[in-house]
Amino acid sequence: MTKSSKPILFFSIFIFGFLIYYFFDLFCFRSIQNFSKTVFHSKAAAHVIAYSVTLIPLIIALKILFPERNIFDLFSLNNSLIKGLILAFAGTLPMITGYMIHFRLISKIDFESLFINTISSAFFEELIFRAYLIGILFRFSRLGFLSSVVLGSLLFAQVHLYQSRDIMELTEIFAITFLGSVFFAWVYSEQEFNIWTAIFIHFFMNLYWELFNVSDNVSGNLYGNLYKLISLVLIVTLTVYDKKRKNKPFQITRKNLFIKTRQIQS
Repeated sequence: MTKSSKPILFFSIFIFGFLIYYFFDLFCFRSIQNFSKTVFHSKAAAHVIAYSVTLIPLIIALKILFPERNIFDLFSLNNSLIKGLILAFAGTLPMITGYMIHFRLISKIDFESLFINTISSAFFEELIFRAYLIGILFRFSRLGFLSSVVLGSLLFAQVHLYQSRDIMELTEIFAITFLGSVFFAWVYSEQEFNIWTAIFIHFFMNLYWELFNVSDNVSGNLYGNLYKLISLVLIVTLTVYDKKRKNKPFQITRKNLFIKTRQIQS
């Protein structure tokens, strides 16, 4: 194999693996979920099983691309769970504090739906869209951060468009989720590719949104988005402070926004 053919093979396997996952998810996810629900009598368990099964093409693609590397390493699950949890909890304190002031707790909690919309969704969406679709490109190809983040963020925004049929709300939902994906990708990258940080931030943000009567969809409202924005700023501040305090280089710089001139530490 020539050196020039290696990137073509890499991108071919990477894209083919995702396409199989995408169509598997599109046409089989609901069927797997419904079958699992009849077997286990739990929509939460069915959701986890359906996601786990549809994840298989991505796992196979990664093992073909990196046969010597552990799958937990490739999905960045071998990093510090505790560190990710601490940063996510501290960073999202403005959200829970602000929501306690401006919104009421929901009157009735459906714990299975809460599990699906917080733990399960946060875990699997971060693995798919951040660790695989963005992380693998940024970590192991010549693509820079912005080049790596565009496709994953567009698809991440697209999968949230079910929340409304109003054109204005759809535009807001698309913009918010696209920018949110870029933010999650930045935090994930600057936290030494610790996917647990992104998972827990995603989890806490979804949890607070679900527990309080904030909004029917992600487009939100003034106070809902204000306290979310404050949390995002705090998370960025904590991340930058931590890196400067430990004198660690930033993974994302002006020199690797589009094409990397050197390999990053992954």
